[in-house]
Order: sequence, then structure tokens, then C-alpha cells
Amino acid sequence: MIRRAKLSEITDILLMTKACTQFMESQGIYQWTQDYPSREIFNNDIKRKELFVLLKDNRLIGTIVISTLMDEEYKPVKWLTPNDNNIYIHRLGVHPEYQGQGNAQQLMNFAENYARENNVSSIRLDTFSQNKRNQKFYEKRGYQKLENIFFPKQSKHPFPCYELVL
Repeated sequence: MIRRAKLSEITDILLMTKACTQFMESQGIYQWTQDYPSREIFNNDIKRKELFVLLKDNRLIGTIVISTLMDEEYKPVKWLTPNDNNIYIHRLGVHPEYQGQGNAQQLMNFAENYARENNVSSIRLDTFSQNKRNQKFYEKRGYQKLENIFFPKQSKHPFPCYELVL
């Protein structure tokens, strides 16, 4: 089941993202850090009603943010569609014990259906250049790779942007 996250679930969300961080680091991928994603970021996501959770057997196993806010880092990107009717995907994560079972697909299907139901012109996101698995995941879904952006507090490596025109 996918639904909006609750403030009372922040601890479980942070435990899940910490497990994701440790798993990525074990694969040599330093995408998330000790400071990102943070309690404050998830609190803000929940207050804006943009954080959704995936539950299996009453256990929180995944998250996704579906936002209408365009981050400053995205403004210089030459997107495929105008900047007036888009959603942005952030903080997609699935607990390592539940990866490879279609759960990330389920979260993205949810986001894409949400976008279509709200007549959005495109879905935009970025992913870490060192995370080839994520890049393939989005490209198989039809997302077009655009230019790179940088988050210097997270990594010296770029984050390619992707867009799916609906």
C-alpha cells in the first residue's frame, strides 16, 4: 500500500533511508550522506504533503517525494517542457531487504499515475552519476537523460537530470 507519510513515521523513514545509505556505500555509491536525507527534510516533505510511503505487511519499506517545487539547482537545466506544470521526484528509496522485488517500480508507477491524474506535462528528477543502476532504471521507464547538476555538499560527482514527457 502507498499512502502519504505521517510525522509519527519519521523515525522509521530515517531507519529505512539509513539502511539504503549503508547498502549503497557497500556498493561504492556515496549518494546519500549522514546529513542527507535528514529529519528536517522529511518533516518538510510531510508538512507539504509530498512524501509517500510504501508499506508491506505493516512495515515501512519505501519512500518517494512527489513535489511541485522546482529546486534552485534545476532552474538552469534546459528541460524538454516549460517550467509551469511539472512534478519532481526526490528521495525514492526502498529498504535493501525489499529491493529487486518491483517495489521501486511500484513507487514510480504511483508517481506517474499521480502525474497523469493531475494533468502534469512532465516528471523530472535527478540521480547520482555513480549510481548506474538508478540511471538504467529511469531510462528503461522512458526518462530522457538531460544535463548534469551538482550538489557539492553531497558529492563532487554530478547528478544527471531526467525528464519524462507525459
